[in-house]
This record gives sequence, structure tokens and C-alpha cells, in this order.
Amino acid sequence: MYRKVEDFLLDWSHASHGTIQVLEALTDDTLGQAIVEGHSTLGWLGWHLATAPAYFLGLVGLNVETGDPQAVPHKASEIVEAYKKVVAEVEREVKENMTDVKFAEEVEMHGHPSPRGAVLRLFIDHQTHHRGQMTVLIRQAGLPVPGVMGPTKEDRAKA
Repeated sequence: MYRKVEDFLLDWSHASHGTIQVLEALTDDTLGQAIVEGHSTLGWLGWHLATAPAYFLGLVGLNVETGDPQAVPHKASEIVEAYKKVVAEVEREVKENMTDVKFAEEVEMHGHPSPRGAVLRLFIDHQTHHRGQMTVLIRQAGLPVPGVMGPTKEDRAKA
């Protein structure tokens, strides 16, 4: 749970930078890559990361505009640009409208009261979860995997 705005913003900066690295690894040709047919694709997961902030920030009383969650773009660059835009919007909304005191206040989340700081922790965890799924699909698609949380096979081969 976040108790301080500055702690959330620091984590958001780090986490969103890693997500940008993953999204920038995508190509238009690989957006349809799924673990198996009928499961989430790289395109869907990337677009989900670009649109989900509206949901999570809405839970804590903030407003972030994103694209239609169901309208997954066919170009990887559109996903990256939409995500970069929402990264800046999240930072702005939190800086302008949140305080350490507000982080401790409870809001309704799925029928249960939860501190805003806990909802925002879940937001970061949600992003990390899907980013991890994407790295597996990126490898499966034959693309180089960015070293977001540490060196990858590709990073070690360069050393």
C-alpha cells in the first residue's frame, strides 16, 4: 500500500518505463501472438495496459482519458503512443489531486472498502502481471525480450 504520493510516483515512473520498453518491442506482425489460440494476444494485452489506468484511477476518484478498451489497434506504434499519453496523465492527475492523507482514505473497490494507496498498489501490480505475460509472448513471437527486471538472454549474449 502506498502511503505517500511521492512513493507512488516513483514506482509509477519505474514501472511505466519498463512497460514502455515491453510495448516498444512489439511489431505489427506480432500483435496477434497468443500462448494458444483463444487466449489474450500481445495486442490485446498491450492495449489493456494502455486503457486500464482509466478504471483503476477512477476507483480512487481520478479521471484519466483513454481509448476504447475494446478497440485494439492494429499498429504497435498506436499502442505505445496511447500508453505514453496515459503515463503522463496518471502522473498529472496524482500530482494535482492526491495527497498523503487521501491515500489513507477508503474507497469502494469491488464491494469492499480499500485505502486509495492499496488500490494504486494493485494498479501497479496489475500492470506488472500483464507485462510479465507479454514478455513470454514476445519470446514466443521470436522478438528480443527487453530486460525490464534484469538482464535477459539477449542482454547476456551482448556482454
